[in-house]
Amino acid sequence: MTQLLTRPYWYLRHGQTDWNRAGLSQGRTDVPLNETGIEQAVEAGRLIEQALRGAGQGAISRIVCSPLERAHRTATIVRDELVAYGLPILPLSVDEDLAEVCFGEQEGQPIAAWYDDWIAGQYTPPGAEPFAVLKSRATRALNRATADEGLPLVVAHGALFRALRAVMALPANVRLPNAIPLSAVHDAQAGWNLTELA
Repeated sequence: MTQLLTRPYWYLRHGQTDWNRAGLSQGRTDVPLNETGIEQAVEAGRLIEQALRGAGQGAISRIVCSPLERAHRTATIVRDELVAYGLPILPLSVDEDLAEVCFGEQEGQPIAAWYDDWIAGQYTPPGAEPFAVLKSRATRALNRATADEGLPLVVAHGALFRALRAVMALPANVRLPNAIPLSAVHDAQAGWNLTELA
């Protein structure tokens, strides 16, 4: 697997969908944001704007997002909110490798005990993407997002971020809340540090 570049970035999971609210595995099923998810995306824009104006925060130079509608709409809402606060419009691009994992026959089903075994590489649902493959794909996408100068905001998904956590040598099976921005900074001695903007 390709090694992860140690450049800083910001990460944002998409806003809530009806399947999130019901505790169902979404995967590649293109479930749209619900009203709560739209409100969460607007609030994420406010939090990011405050952080950008605060001391010690680097300015975001671009937004890179998943092609799935729930992530793309979240990214668009955040970008528009930043413009509404008087910040310059940021370039927004889509990276296909930021799409959520395919959960195969588990899509639309309640998240259950198999999830731990999937992350451990001991079980992959029929038709699903193995966690090791997801880690490689997520690493490639994040490396592309951070390759250029400036600080990217990556807008994508929860399981994809679990894969990135594993690559960053952090506990993988940690649930990332919907639409809570976080900054990721690497220290040569301490490794990766994640800070939620809430």
